[in-house]
Amino acid sequence: MDYQGINWKGPLPFYMAYPEYMVPGRERDMLKDMEYLQQMYPKDVRRFQKRISEMLDRSDYEGSFVYDEYPDRYSLIALAKTMLLILQREEEDAPTEELVQVLLFNEIYKRRHSERRGRRYF
Repeated sequence: MDYQGINWKGPLPFYMAYPEYMVPGRERDMLKDMEYLQQMYPKDVRRFQKRISEMLDRSDYEGSFVYDEYPDRYSLIALAKTMLLILQREEEDAPTEELVQVLLFNEIYKRRHSERRGRRYF
């Protein structure tokens, strides 16, 4: 297949199949999609997501490492482990570390691309 002068073999990545999806100014639509789909998470996962969001509020300020162009992997994993320890103390059925990391990274993504970037949410 020839796509804009590129000889492409194999299936197209989603962003090439839907080129309007990555058009500048569509970030708000992408975040709305993400938030809509997150509402479909199972009940316990939504509860963990909300609590992780509340805990991340403490790191949500202008100049925070979560807004670095390439945030340090070890700092993010350490933050996720701290959140996991808190959830283990608070919850009888605490999530796995992997789930905490995924929810944390999704929340960071939303905040990095939000209009309220670097402003506390309360």
